[in-house]
Amino acid sequence: MTRELPVWRSLMYVPVNVDKYVDKAHTRGADVIQLDLEDSVPPAEKERARTLVEKAAARVRRGGADVVVRINRPLSLTVRDLEHSICPDVDGIACTKIDSGSHVKLLDELVSELEDKRGMRIGHTRFLAMIETADAFGRIDEIPRASPRVVAMNIGGEDFALDCNMQPDEEVLLHPKQRMIIAARAAGVMPLGFVASVAGFGDWDKFRLMVRRSRRFGFDGAGCIHPGQVTIVNEEYTPSEEEVAYARRVIQMDKEAAAAGRGSFQIDGKMIDIPVVVRAQKLLARYEAIQQREAKTLAAAGKNQ
Repeated sequence: MTRELPVWRSLMYVPVNVDKYVDKAHTRGADVIQLDLEDSVPPAEKERARTLVEKAAARVRRGGADVVVRINRPLSLTVRDLEHSICPDVDGIACTKIDSGSHVKLLDELVSELEDKRGMRIGHTRFLAMIETADAFGRIDEIPRASPRVVAMNIGGEDFALDCNMQPDEEVLLHPKQRMIIAARAAGVMPLGFVASVAGFGDWDKFRLMVRRSRRFGFDGAGCIHPGQVTIVNEEYTPSEEEVAYARRVIQMDKEAAAAGRGSFQIDGKMIDIPVVVRAQKLLARYEAIQQREAKTLAAAGKNQ
């Protein structure tokens, strides 16, 4: 499946009911501000919190970030959250505890009705599907294919581990996260997350190495719970100058080899054939998309100064 995917390297959680965090969110440099109605909002505050979403979304996107709202389950809360969250300044919904393709289709129908009611383009609102139960994991291939709104998927590590009676550590969660990456790629959506927990940010060098390792496994981006994580995540989920230079070299030499009637060639003693060339092309496309994203962010920041 082929979908137009956004560049969402860093998705910074911001509790929508805490004004001081909302006020500074646009300065953090995140690709996405994820306004949270779920775990960071206590039950007694949820009704008030959802009424804050529309104005908060306009505030936090001033720096050029996209805006995603993380909503609640059960369905009674989901419906009320969506009624306050579907608006032009909200680009996506983080759909918690997705359990099946049918669940995704139901949410798609609800959102389409709200978009139509508000005069918005049908399909404006994208979905991040969050796999957080063992039952949902058994349907991990159908979930991202259930709606073209789905552009990303992740494993909610703490909830998933709790449901499976596992410890939420890197070793235990590595297999389900790898399985999620494969399912996401097969469906043409972005796998988001880290190989380890997002909660560990006391040692920034250690955190950077973990993010770098996560990218090797195939993640495109991840949630951030602390502003200090954003810069590191953006840097590590962006191809390095060395990677870009090497990819350009591969593509140029491939053109030269093709002109000479050869299907493979070598660089520095390593054979280069079609998979390596395609990987280089994908890396450059990713890099160019990130450059466009950063140009948009700079323009937005300058406009709002």
